Amino acid sequence: MRFDQQWLGGQYDPDGIVKHALFPVEVPGNIQYDYAKYIGIEDLQYASEVKRLEETENYYWEYRCNLSFKAPAARERIFLVAEGVDYQFDILLDGEKIHSQEGMYTPVELDLTEIARPGALLQFIIYPHPRRPGPYLSYRDLADQSCKPPVVYGWDWNPRLLISGLWQPCYLETRDHGYIRSCEPFYTLNETRDSASIRFETDCDEAVSYTLLDAEGNIVYQGSQPEFQLDQIHLWWCNGQGTPYLYTWIAESKSHKRQGRIGFRTVRLIQNADANEKNVFPKPRYPAFMTIELNGRPIFAKGSNWVNPELFFGRITKERYKELLLAARDANMNILRLWGGSGFKKPAFYELCDELGIMLWQEFMLACNNYRGTAHYLAILEKEASSALRTLRCHPSIVLWCGGNELFNSWSGMDEQSHALRLLNKLCYELDFHTPFLMTSPSAGVAHGGYLFQDEVTREDVFSSFARSEYTAYTEFGVPCFADVELLKKIIPENELFPISPTENWVTHHAFHAWGESRWACLPILEYYFGKIDSLEKAVESSQWLQHAGYHAIFEEARRQWPHCSMAINWCYQEPWLTAANNSLISYPLVFKPGYYAVKEALRPVLASARIPHFAWKSGDLFSAEIWLLNDSPEIIEDEITVSIKIGNWEKELLTWKTDSVPQRKNLLGPSVHCILPDIENTDSLELILKSRDGKRDSRYRLHYSLRPAYRRTGQLNV
Repeated sequence: MRFDQQWLGGQYDPDGIVKHALFPVEVPGNIQYDYAKYIGIEDLQYASEVKRLEETENYYWEYRCNLSFKAPAARERIFLVAEGVDYQFDILLDGEKIHSQEGMYTPVELDLTEIARPGALLQFIIYPHPRRPGPYLSYRDLADQSCKPPVVYGWDWNPRLLISGLWQPCYLETRDHGYIRSCEPFYTLNETRDSASIRFETDCDEAVSYTLLDAEGNIVYQGSQPEFQLDQIHLWWCNGQGTPYLYTWIAESKSHKRQGRIGFRTVRLIQNADANEKNVFPKPRYPAFMTIELNGRPIFAKGSNWVNPELFFGRITKERYKELLLAARDANMNILRLWGGSGFKKPAFYELCDELGIMLWQEFMLACNNYRGTAHYLAILEKEASSALRTLRCHPSIVLWCGGNELFNSWSGMDEQSHALRLLNKLCYELDFHTPFLMTSPSAGVAHGGYLFQDEVTREDVFSSFARSEYTAYTEFGVPCFADVELLKKIIPENELFPISPTENWVTHHAFHAWGESRWACLPILEYYFGKIDSLEKAVESSQWLQHAGYHAIFEEARRQWPHCSMAINWCYQEPWLTAANNSLISYPLVFKPGYYAVKEALRPVLASARIPHFAWKSGDLFSAEIWLLNDSPEIIEDEITVSIKIGNWEKELLTWKTDSVPQRKNLLGPSVHCILPDIENTDSLELILKSRDGKRDSRYRLHYSLRPAYRRTGQLNV
């Protein structure tokens, strides 16, 4: 039986003196959120209110309760279970220390049978956030000896907000001899992947029986043997390639039951087509293997980088995960890269990804730092990584483990001999042998960037720069834009809304000095295309147009480069609070930017596509575009595509292309179109329109259009 407790929180200064009276707290949650409520901060999103919590970084925190539970029955014992405590802490019972730990991903289970009594005082004392001593260049440098998610130290889309607390459930639980301490299924598929040898590893003092149900609830196995064969199985597939089929397993003793789900699949990371054409020996390391092969089928991985959707990630609920993950599935994504800087997620996240067929690239909690292999750090890393691997390896959605983010880059300075990465490679091999492991991203042949619509020096836009690229995977790239006007009004004081400038509040919400002086507002780029930005509305509309056009162009271009390129994963999907400007597709908490809809269109399994040389056009230009049919699906496709161009009220049909049959997961290059652009007044855009036979594969591209000065003077028309 489980007994939840009633908790209070407290804050102490570095000398252990109580600074505030006890206050109510949520469990699971983060104590800084509860403290902010207690001292009257009503909206941490507004202006620079979040900075009011900076003074708490070096304080100790306390959770306390008086134990409430029913005395155990005969042969029962009572345990304290803390599923996750962030980050370094002591546990005291009636003032006596009974446990100490560093690390937030390793659960605590303590047998209190001999020492617990109803009403006893239980305390969790949480230490100040770990930070490297000595000088540092940026806040994130402070985290290089910590397994705490480094994002809380501050990032270009996340404020510096060091959080801690009982971020997972914490409770008392009575257990008898029939309690199943752990149960995990393992399986091996035969060569044809239609039969599975299944083996349960179970820890229980009594006999356990097993039941396996298919997705329709039919019993396909029932018995006391932990090893058995299952024939005519259904495979788990990612979104767009088939059904993410899940079986339910149940393990039961006389008094206890555990259950979970299992998805049968094989996964490999294989070398990209034409990635290394040199016939030399020994084969050079370049480039990295980056094609995901799921159930023997090479997959184009298309999706986004996931960061925590809340500043206080202890408060994230299954419902919050679900609304975001459903939107990812509906946007035709089949993969999310779980960026290492934000750590691991709650169990509900992985369960939902299993259900929705979203593959996961899971990174460990290392990002943009040189994690020196000190004995203490490696010991905590091994404990935390092992706990995460044992907890998560059962999920069919996890198709790739990765050491962390940008660890081989110059600002990190790690390499394949770094002890932390050698340790993680070892642990992944020992604990999850069949799932691929990457040291870091990017690695040889893989691209991070660009992150702007236009290069600030060459003025080249993403239409042309990505068409020239030859990477095997684009695992980070972005196009920034402002949040909607109504959202900006919620975070920026009215007297600062316009003109947009690097005031404290615009900086706090990442419009300026987030990465470079003018990012992510990028006002010079907006002015290059659209002239003087004379209103907040124009800034928002213009930037969102660029993000929509940019993401549309990049995702389709990456798909056209298949099979040499096998991944397109933008930075990033969502954000943990309201940013003024950002590369995300979704503004906090769930406001879809136009860029989200562009990605949704570009990632449809089958679509008519156009490779367009650049974004901005003028009257008199010779417009040109290549026409393609893109097919990620497991089906053979053929279609008839009509191409037309529209500027204002002027529209011209350019051609009709009757395609050949396009095999599964293949693309087809069709004809090119050409048109001299006419002189049309009173419009700033042109549309290239691709219509398919039944309308399901249509595509539209809104591009910038302007009159040449000579045409504006003479009124000539050139068609």
